[in-house]
Amino acid sequence: MVLLNKIIQAKRTISGFVDKTPFAFSSKLSTLSGAKIYLKEENLQRTGAYKIRGAYNKIANLSDDERKKGVVAASAGNHAQGVAISAREFGIKAVIVMPESTPLLKVANTRALGAEILLKGDNFDEAYEFALKYAKEQGMSFIHPFNDEFVMAGQGTIGLEMLDEVADLDIVVIPVGGGGLASGISSCVKQVNPDVKVICVGAKGAPAMFESFKAKKSINSKSVRTIADGIAVRDASETTLANIIECVDEFVQVDDEEIANAILFLLESQKIVVEGAGAAGVAALMHGKIKHKKDAKIGIVLSGGNIDVQMLSIIIEKGLIKSARKMIIQVTLIDKPGALLALTDTLKTANANIVKIDYDRFSTELEYGDASIIITLETKGKDHQELVATLLNQNGFEFKQIF
Repeated sequence: MVLLNKIIQAKRTISGFVDKTPFAFSSKLSTLSGAKIYLKEENLQRTGAYKIRGAYNKIANLSDDERKKGVVAASAGNHAQGVAISAREFGIKAVIVMPESTPLLKVANTRALGAEILLKGDNFDEAYEFALKYAKEQGMSFIHPFNDEFVMAGQGTIGLEMLDEVADLDIVVIPVGGGGLASGISSCVKQVNPDVKVICVGAKGAPAMFESFKAKKSINSKSVRTIADGIAVRDASETTLANIIECVDEFVQVDDEEIANAILFLLESQKIVVEGAGAAGVAALMHGKIKHKKDAKIGIVLSGGNIDVQMLSIIIEKGLIKSARKMIIQVTLIDKPGALLALTDTLKTANANIVKIDYDRFSTELEYGDASIIITLETKGKDHQELVATLLNQNGFEFKQIF
């Protein structure tokens, strides 16, 4: 357990540099769940994620001599930016080791915060090993993303802020990867009010901490694959696991489909942009993983909002298809004047808006004199899509629904 006085001290330390983010009531999620839902919006934090809290607290607690020598971190994401901006605030050197496959935008964003970037290794684990060795050789301080008392205490300040605003919370929901955030917040909550239930949420594609929590011992994953890259941790830390076992009441998992649904819901209904890890708690709530009494007060941590734009685009596209707001059909027509017009007239009758159309008359799979049309339509739900199909059939069109 991270001691409460350490978390309170961390709050004093980071105050004035780290933002106190909103803990906002969500009427839509409350109506949907039958509980009173509050969202801790760390996606609005400086650098877009909570990691800055622990990084700043750790660097602030280094000795003057240690700070003069600089700091090293291994990260391709939120921890990198948290360390970089905190080191810049103290006017010290920061070296961030990233895997060679790190997207250029993340490299550029971290470099813009004043850090020196070293691209080493094919994956995070190789970058991490290099960073440890580099820090030792250069006599610099290594800033661990979660397995550190000051880092965990810094993350625990989120718990203080939540309880300061809603003192009678019944449940706190925390996303879990390496366990630093969960260690800090759960330790804080249980020492302030032991009656508050703490629920951790992990990604099914990164099950190390979930399996370790069940077994009460460290179990590492053989592989990790999830859209929630902020909690895609392969190995379970024994330090954070011990804190989680002591302070967490329940541990649940969500899959990528559930996470994607939550990202889209928050974007559309709450006007909030979150990354996969940030959406994990809401995903658990939306898909019935969190059991609660009617009108229970539930605080959910949105840990970050740094989602890749391309990933967000894919999630939106899949979400539209899954919710029957987009329909893609392939129609085979006789390639003659007026054939396409007859098809579009039918779609007009169905009040389906065409957003994309591809016309192919040269495919070797077609019969002579035929053309293949792939049309993307805006639709208004399953009933509307059934109407489109019915009218196409009634008008004699040969088609298949691709999505």
